[in-house]
Amino acid sequence: MTHGFLPAAARLGLDVTLLTDRAEAHEFDGPVVECDVSDYREIVARIDGEPAAVLSNSDFLQAPAALAAAYFGLPSKDWRAATRAKNKALMRRHLASMDPVFSADAGRVPPDAPYPLVVKPREGVASEDVFLVRDALELATRVKEIAARRNDPLVAEEYLPGRLHTLETLGDGRELRVLGSFSTTLSPPPFFVEERLEWTAPPPETPQVLRQLEALGIGFGACHTEFVVHEGRARIIEVNYRLIGDHCDFLLADLLGIPLFEQILRVHLGESLPGWTIPQPRHAVAEPVIADRSGTLTAAPGPLQMEDGHVRLSYRPQRTVGDTVAVTRTNRDYLGTVRAIGPGQEEINAALTRFRAAHNWTIT
Repeated sequence: MTHGFLPAAARLGLDVTLLTDRAEAHEFDGPVVECDVSDYREIVARIDGEPAAVLSNSDFLQAPAALAAAYFGLPSKDWRAATRAKNKALMRRHLASMDPVFSADAGRVPPDAPYPLVVKPREGVASEDVFLVRDALELATRVKEIAARRNDPLVAEEYLPGRLHTLETLGDGRELRVLGSFSTTLSPPPFFVEERLEWTAPPPETPQVLRQLEALGIGFGACHTEFVVHEGRARIIEVNYRLIGDHCDFLLADLLGIPLFEQILRVHLGESLPGWTIPQPRHAVAEPVIADRSGTLTAAPGPLQMEDGHVRLSYRPQRTVGDTVAVTRTNRDYLGTVRAIGPGQEEINAALTRFRAAHNWTIT
């Protein structure tokens, strides 16, 4: 929000009011209104006047924002689609006729369940408390472990093998446009930390994903979908009905050479997608620097932009010096993300290696 949508709103000449339950976390010079943003009724009550748009990029706030926008008669996502996308059990139930995937409450898994399973929070994010379990004993152990940290519902789903991809889309309610795709490298099981995202052409199975998104009601604004491809079949892992995160949103905007944040705002203002032509993209990689131990971050670079030959590098920290770091084996372990755009994989990999060697991240 701070470095993407708010500057884009300023460039469009929009007057912005920020509604939040964490006012101290935001660096914003405009009006800040504190309210329970998880409740659409509170959002509606705290909006003064007739807004031109209501927008959130939070996983948890898509349905409340959609309901608030609908109250004011504004273009918005279907709140039911936003709810299906967020709630993994509802998503599986809705797609069961197209792509049946075993899914159950993690506390009520039948003995004949098709192990291995993936246990995870029903409405979780960032690979938090997501584990591969190979039998009923591992499942029970992980459920007990997770329950000691959180009390929200857990699901156990069939493990879907295959190559992990993302699909980045943008829709105006009439047209859903594919922006591109990343190939994702994960940490070894039982964890699911995203270690690298590499720009690739959308796989041939992408139309299968688009049909499932249509069935879910996805078609307005930005959407980030994660899916696997195995033996010619594409199967959705999860749908994040917002722009891709972990600084890949900035990489996407730089790579495509389009005003991505402005365009998402324009869609929410009721405008149609423009007829821009996306240029033939070069190669691109987003590679997080991941904490390897717990402690205090005592040395780390700040934001950087640089050229290494024909490779353009950007680094944006997600932790700053002085922060306490606790290794969780999730995407929350990111200290920062290096983004690289260049002519090819070999040049980018060499530039990333040189960048990491030239900078120091120390956890004491």
